[in-house]
Amino acid sequence: MLWYKTLHIIFMITWFAGLFYLPRLFVYHSESSDNLDMKETFILMEKRLFTYIMNPAMILSWVFGILLISSIGLESLSFYWLQIKITMVLLLTFYHFFLYHCLESLRRGYSKYSPKFYRIINEVPTVLLIGIIFIVVFKPL
Repeated sequence: MLWYKTLHIIFMITWFAGLFYLPRLFVYHSESSDNLDMKETFILMEKRLFTYIMNPAMILSWVFGILLISSIGLESLSFYWLQIKITMVLLLTFYHFFLYHCLESLRRGYSKYSPKFYRIINEVPTVLLIGIIFIVVFKPL
């Protein structure tokens, strides 16, 4: 069980690093409208971050989270705190795929979002991270 917990935390931290950094790249990318070389650099950076770091980290976070739940017993799914955590992780997963949509839009050159929008959505994983940590540490209800 400690292996599952350790690996879950490692991959969760890796996933969050990408979730924090990718929208920041989107800000710089969307502000570099005049510089084609910079745009190409951002497209490459965004794709590599998403494909080689964020996707594997998200998948492995889920895998080790599920293994962790199964090791403590599936009846733990009845705990209200765990249901809240899973809900927040689902929201985070939807956010992850929304970022992919943004990545593809920027790559194609027709993003409908402004740099200010990307700065604002960059706070989503922060709020969810704080909520998840408080829920897991204090286990209310």
